[in-house]
Amino acid sequence: MSIRPAMNISAVERETGLGKDTLRVWERRYGFPSPARDANGERVYPAEQVERLRLMKRLIDQGHRPGRLLASSDAELAERCRVRTAPAAAGDDPTECLLAGTIQLIRQHDVAALQQSLGQAMMRLGLQRFVIELVAPLNRAVGEAWMNGQFEVYEEHLYTEQIKSLLRLAIGNLPAGSGRPRILLTTVPDEAHALGLLMVQALLALDGANCISLGTQTPVFDIERAATAHQADVVALSFSAAFPARQLATVASQLRQLLPASIALWLGGSGVQRLPPQPGVVLLASLQEAVDALASWRNGGTAGN
Repeated sequence: MSIRPAMNISAVERETGLGKDTLRVWERRYGFPSPARDANGERVYPAEQVERLRLMKRLIDQGHRPGRLLASSDAELAERCRVRTAPAAAGDDPTECLLAGTIQLIRQHDVAALQQSLGQAMMRLGLQRFVIELVAPLNRAVGEAWMNGQFEVYEEHLYTEQIKSLLRLAIGNLPAGSGRPRILLTTVPDEAHALGLLMVQALLALDGANCISLGTQTPVFDIERAATAHQADVVALSFSAAFPARQLATVASQLRQLLPASIALWLGGSGVQRLPPQPGVVLLASLQEAVDALASWRNGGTAGN
């Protein structure tokens, strides 16, 4: 077995989904993690601490408190986090079988078969069902396997890139939206996850929305300028669970103040589940809520605030 190198704090944030501020607070409050320092005085975290942090993050997402988790051994944390995945049996729900088969293809590193299986699933289910019924639960399953150490980082990246390529191709084949609303889609700096954004774009474009994607990590002031330049009716931002919670409310408030009241502000993704209601901001906790928000906008013809 190869020895895994220590990681700097940015790498640990990417690996675990825990923000840098959280890591520093835990270090001061609980004495864990306890990073060493490199020649430049920067924190470096041993691989075994990163693995423990990964397990703790998954349990925290399930409602456990970090202070109590620190009293558990590594074996106890691993036992709590165990992902119980039984092979799909004959007669099971076809989507469940497809989920299990996709996970197996990722583990086997069979890229050609993975591409073929996902492409056929999209053709069979249609784009909307593919995104909501297959990709969304696949994301959760792959994320759990990665957090539990059952997937390597490169395997999670392989899956993500296959889905992104497929969605971009599907979006490119849709008729260009020419009506309203005009929806500007992007993420803010420190949010590099593009898959959630593509999933929402696929659903909105499929429903005839005129989608303008800026990709990821657009500065807030540039989002406002782009919204004005493109005469956007809606600005839609995606936030993953890895986005620092302390920044989320600040970004939402800042952007809401920058945008005119006539432009709706939609925030979606797993990260917004931690955000309390914000004046003038539509929070979308699921993909279906994004579809519903589009219908509501059209019915009301307003910003949807």
